[in-house]
Amino acid sequence: MGRSDLERLSREELIELVLRLQRPDKTSRTSSKPPATDRKERREQSKPGGAKPGHEGHSRVMSDDPDVVVDHRPDRCACCGGALHGDLPAELVSVSERIELPEVTPVVTQHRRLAVQCPTCGVRVVAPVPEAARGTPFGPRLHAVATYLKTFQALSYERLQAALSDLFGLTLSQGGLMNLLRRAQGRFRPGREEAVSTLRRAAVIASDETGVRIEGSNAYHWVFHAADAVVHTASPTRGAIVIREMMDGHRPAVWISDRYTAQQGHAAAHQTCLAHLARDVAYVVEVSDDPVPWRLQLWLQTVFGLAERVTDLAASTLAAKRRTLDRQLGAILATSSRCDLTRDLQAKIGRARDQLLVFLAHPGAVEPTNNGSERLLRPAVVQRKVTNGYRAMWAAEGEAAIRTVVDTARLAGHSPFGTILKTVGA
Repeated sequence: MGRSDLERLSREELIELVLRLQRPDKTSRTSSKPPATDRKERREQSKPGGAKPGHEGHSRVMSDDPDVVVDHRPDRCACCGGALHGDLPAELVSVSERIELPEVTPVVTQHRRLAVQCPTCGVRVVAPVPEAARGTPFGPRLHAVATYLKTFQALSYERLQAALSDLFGLTLSQGGLMNLLRRAQGRFRPGREEAVSTLRRAAVIASDETGVRIEGSNAYHWVFHAADAVVHTASPTRGAIVIREMMDGHRPAVWISDRYTAQQGHAAAHQTCLAHLARDVAYVVEVSDDPVPWRLQLWLQTVFGLAERVTDLAASTLAAKRRTLDRQLGAILATSSRCDLTRDLQAKIGRARDQLLVFLAHPGAVEPTNNGSERLLRPAVVQRKVTNGYRAMWAAEGEAAIRTVVDTARLAGHSPFGTILKTVGA
């Protein structure tokens, strides 16, 4: 905006422009921006880390099945110097442990084909090619380790190559690693199809997406999850077609997501993420002295407090509280305000009003926020920041399949590496 444009503005418009310029930037507390984008001075003013007051301390649990037990007995009395024989009864005073990792070296098995000349007819007989000598020379555990480090520790090919060399003395080319990982990823396709089939029968589904670079272009990493299935998928688009293709006609009872249009209208009811709204409200409370945002913040605090004990209340009680909360929200939204941020906030919440308290009709089955989806996406975000995306679509789709199988297995308490090893070795 140039000088001539400013001169044409009215007094009220100039005041509004100055106020707008004085508004503080949004942070992770007042928007969906990640904490890493917060300004340094805000981080310096933040609360110190570590355990909070009242937090119960924890110590490392001793092993129930140690490999070696060494008893240390006194051999002489510290008072009189008398000998303390080994057959004297002893009591346990304390236990300490020393833990060490064994040196890990590759186990190389050479399969040699031999030829023998038949003493009867003189024919040279060659041993058949053993099954172990067919295909890749690398075993299932090596495939699993490389897959785990690449996918869940976000190592680039160069760093993965160095890690295998430094830790295990293995020398693999980056091309060899790529082929190894591609073979491993193929093992996860059946598990992914099973998870998708389970998802398409779920009554409650949550979804979210985050940007990622694939083949040098902007693309998206999606996640869908239900009570017993998690599905990751890579797509070049953020549109609703991704959801329609994933659901294949299935329409659950409730869908949980943010207010993004592409994620609306895929279920009988929709629960909007209240955490997103809470951050929007916090920003307006911070930059405005209007009482309406403050009232909205108190209203959301009441809702979050009710969500913590939603499974302890009767259905009739929840229905009554829902009516009360909806009535209170209606009064807040109907309050007039001269603040443009407040009016925008009222309009935003008003459009999603019937999606804010759906979780009260499904106690324990529907969450009031979409934080579960964001937690499932976080490893993919870390991978994007570390490696800057994928060079090929097959790599993005392969990692999505791995995350699908591993995150679904996690719901049943299985570890990531154990799931990868079991899948690759199947």
